[in-house]
Amino acid sequence: MAQDAAVSISAALDQIPTGMYIMTAACDGLSSGVLVRWVQRCCITPPLLMIALRKGMPIEPIIRDSRTFALCQIDEKDRFLQRKFATPPDRTDDPFVCLPTHAAPGGSPVIERAMSYVECELARNVELDCDHRIYVGQVHHGRCLHEARPAIRFGLNGSPEKTRDQK
Repeated sequence: MAQDAAVSISAALDQIPTGMYIMTAACDGLSSGVLVRWVQRCCITPPLLMIALRKGMPIEPIIRDSRTFALCQIDEKDRFLQRKFATPPDRTDDPFVCLPTHAAPGGSPVIERAMSYVECELARNVELDCDHRIYVGQVHHGRCLHEARPAIRFGLNGSPEKTRDQK
């Protein structure tokens, strides 16, 4: 691909917003959470979400075994959660120690300082020939927890991140 075409494609992709969510799951005494940026509604009836998750994350076997996961939307100013979950925890570490949480009806951890959460039953995962896997979940539970401004970003395709105010 020519350099000019790559720059044009990158600029166009940078116009697609991403959010910041903590994807959580728990099963058989193990729990995990990871920061995800690519979340999108993909169906109204039934309500479905799709999430792109980097392959090899410690949360993957927990989602596979529990067949459920939650997405906790985080406030754009919550740097603590952004830093804490940006790097996946060791498979044996509980990332929710000292972090107020409660269990959603299906058992997924819900971070109490999150703006909102939805809990999903795993409907499908899609293996792609790339560095991410797509998880599709049917939403069964959800609730707004706190009012705040969601963390929405532009420019994750290689150019500097910009908030919606900088666009």
